[in-house]
Amino acid sequence: MQTLFVLLGPTGVGKTDLSLSIAGLLECPIISVDSRQLYRDLPIGTAAPTPTQLKTREHHFIGTQPITETYSAARYEAEASALIHRLFKTHNHLLVTGGSMLYIDALCHGMDNLPTIDEKTRWHFQQRLLIEGLPALAEELRQVDPQYYAQTDLNNPRRVVHALEICHVAGCPYSSLLGVRRKEHPYRIVKLGLWREREDLYLRIDHRVDQMIAGGLIDEARNVYPLRHLNALNTVGYKELFAHFDGSISLPEAIAKIKKNTRVYARKQLTWFSHDSSILWLQAERKKEMLQLVERIASGPSFSEKR
Repeated sequence: MQTLFVLLGPTGVGKTDLSLSIAGLLECPIISVDSRQLYRDLPIGTAAPTPTQLKTREHHFIGTQPITETYSAARYEAEASALIHRLFKTHNHLLVTGGSMLYIDALCHGMDNLPTIDEKTRWHFQQRLLIEGLPALAEELRQVDPQYYAQTDLNNPRRVVHALEICHVAGCPYSSLLGVRRKEHPYRIVKLGLWREREDLYLRIDHRVDQMIAGGLIDEARNVYPLRHLNALNTVGYKELFAHFDGSISLPEAIAKIKKNTRVYARKQLTWFSHDSSILWLQAERKKEMLQLVERIASGPSFSEKR
């Protein structure tokens, strides 16, 4: 049976290395589901696969978009679904990997049927953002939709404002509308979640940030600094260095903030994924067992029938 394996988990857990092993086992390409790795000019700060890793297996949605272009979960769902349809003509198994929660949900379940935001509502919240500031709107989101508040990036004004717009127009929490629409697929989907003990994960995150700095992240951020207003650059690693370039914080403070905010993001990812009972969670250190599990699923009948 044709199977789409989805390898997910928090940032820094080790998905890239394992994905190469799984793709090698299945002899299939790798489809990235990372909302930032798809942009060009950001390979260090987004922890994109290295040129050597990209040569190991065929990859899709890595460095394909200019940072000046707006990209959405809806567009990803349409383009990735079309790609998967084409690839299944020559492969029995495919691998999707990444940690972008909305993109994963869009690909696996389809886009939610959300209400259209009228111009009056959009203008109202944009004005409130300018006058009251993001913290005030984030606090309002906590009151009207605590579930979405707990899992979204509260430093991203676009997400906070959009959630409040939906709550206002729909008259119900934004989170209650997510996942209502379920898309049927002609193939089975098996979600594999990668996890580590929290202390180990945090140490890996801190170490990876140090490696990024040593590998040229500062120069990479400086190159895109003139475009810092773009949504693609409203991203951990760049925001903190932009603040340093502006003179508001020192370089050591910026690096410390990158580590802290990356850990916060990892917690948000884990909170989001915890609501999905279909994920098979696997310990990152037990690579051999994970590959055996993938091989068993790939060679057996419908896995859902055996669970």
